[in-house]
Amino acid sequence: MNESTTLLLVGHGSRNQEGNKEIQHFAAEWRQRHADWRIEVCFIEHADVLLAEGMDRAAKGAKRVLVLPFILNAAGHVKMELPAALDAVRARHPQVEFLVARHLGMGREILAVLQGQLDRLMKSLAMPDPQTTGMILLGRGSSDAGTNGELAKMARWIFEDNEHDLVDLAFTSITWPRLETVVQRQARLGMTQVCIVPVYLFTGVLMERIKAQVERLKTQYPCIAFALGTHFGFDKGIFDLLDAKVAGHELPEGGLLECDGCKYRAAAEAEHLHDHSHTTTGACGHAHEHRHHQHHDNVHLHVPA
Repeated sequence: MNESTTLLLVGHGSRNQEGNKEIQHFAAEWRQRHADWRIEVCFIEHADVLLAEGMDRAAKGAKRVLVLPFILNAAGHVKMELPAALDAVRARHPQVEFLVARHLGMGREILAVLQGQLDRLMKSLAMPDPQTTGMILLGRGSSDAGTNGELAKMARWIFEDNEHDLVDLAFTSITWPRLETVVQRQARLGMTQVCIVPVYLFTGVLMERIKAQVERLKTQYPCIAFALGTHFGFDKGIFDLLDAKVAGHELPEGGLLECDGCKYRAAAEAEHLHDHSHTTTGACGHAHEHRHHQHHDNVHLHVPA
């Protein structure tokens, strides 16, 4: 790595500051792997150092900055906010070359990490019959259909590589189906064990919500054995994936993101809502989410045998 190059790790940011601290700890471990690399960290939201300040810090004393979106899926933050921030920082620091690697994505490297999670959960259940053990891949959920589709691809790959009769997809927020709905379906179809694999890099508000949901599900379905995975940002595969991106294997030609320079981006930014949902409380104390885009009634996605 050239001494005049700065690597800027861009995390999403969490209201739960423990999640942000974990990204800082990840960066510290990554520096230990590469003592001669200059690695900076910033966040898109919910943190002290956001994009503009982080990019300015990375540019100081550098001839080249490689921006690494430390994010699994390219939804609005990667497609709109990050390119807009890059436009601005390039104008502020015309002497510095800014290149951007693609976000982590849903490729074979992430599949291997998810498979490792599933393998550990099956061992924790004493290796039950996969035909009676449902698997649920649990993502955050996005208003971007392509992002949700990438997670659906992971579910299909897991189904192809294993012997589970049921591999389902669920989401924690924004879109559907939710975890409780999918567990209900798997219980009706005779699953006696359920493995839940969250697709999250680090802890945060949603990871804590997932844990609470699973504890409740255990009381609702006492005859089902549940095994819950955890966030996997410190998995060796994540370090290796970032190493590969730095080596240039994943850099798009010209250092562009999917929507960096796209003629449709400006129009899309005008419609993009930073907070994709509002939550209100009904008469019975239940939370109801009102989404700004299409409403999907009881849409269930599963992978048939």
